Amino acid sequence: MIKKLIAATVLGLGLAGASLAQDINFGIISTEATQNLKGDWQPLIDDMSRQTGLKVTAFFAPDYAGIIEGMRFNKVHIGWFGNKSAMEAVDRAGGEVFAQMVNADGTQGYYSHLIVNRESPLNTLDDVLKNARNLSFGNGDPNSTSGYLVPGFYVFAQNKLDAKSIFKVTRSANHETNALAVANKQVDVATNNSENLEKVKERFPEKFKDIKIVWTSPLIPLDPLVMRKDLPEATKAKLRNFFYNYAKSDPREKEIVMKISKLSGFKESSDKQLLPIRQLDLFGQRTKIEADTVLSDADKKVKLADIEKKLSALN
Repeated sequence: MIKKLIAATVLGLGLAGASLAQDINFGIISTEATQNLKGDWQPLIDDMSRQTGLKVTAFFAPDYAGIIEGMRFNKVHIGWFGNKSAMEAVDRAGGEVFAQMVNADGTQGYYSHLIVNRESPLNTLDDVLKNARNLSFGNGDPNSTSGYLVPGFYVFAQNKLDAKSIFKVTRSANHETNALAVANKQVDVATNNSENLEKVKERFPEKFKDIKIVWTSPLIPLDPLVMRKDLPEATKAKLRNFFYNYAKSDPREKEIVMKISKLSGFKESSDKQLLPIRQLDLFGQRTKIEADTVLSDADKKVKLADIEKKLSALN
């Protein structure tokens, strides 16, 4: 009898532990309003729960840092990130890239943009930079690839400019908020990207008509999915299998990923996906250091040497 009680207790503890291990929070970066993101992602999350047997719950935060910190403190176990925020999750939050989005049209990436109101006299990047001191600027989240890192390098660092100081007013917001602010003439110019503008076109067609693109970046790799490295291997296998096979043939699943971001599904990936983003980040840092008029030559030399060392390590 005692042995049976012990066995039952152990079994109960084991089941309790297994139950706890089945709770997975899926982090979703704040590219737009939470209700819109929830509407897009919840069907996939429901399918993930059903197909993997894991209890998967959507996890939202007001900014990208909230999702990164969520993963760092084990509140987020897996999630959708941009490349820049994925880099932070890998470096600071024990994450690893395991999958990448795939566009339905076969293209390999997306683009960062600077946008203005349709009636704005600004038509080019040169117009924006020449008139910056009289303009209000809507920058992206500091952990956004297309809203911050990419324009930060190609628009500002390469022109030896600081976005925080050249404009009359600078503020940061998510992609959707910046797009609507431009359409409503609340800011003169803002960052955005090709994917989010497609969503604005669908959700706010009249507002989309009031937006004009004045700058387009080089191609940016499509977004990664990241999971915590310390998840149980069995859990990792279930999650990988789910994403690698999702929307391959089921018409309903295909509709779900199309709604998320005009995707055909997901493919295998790794931290290597982040290499060009790491290089871009370091190039941007190097350009800012070179243009810094406050740093002494000695300090500048030390900092630049450190940047070169990091770039060499990547190669």
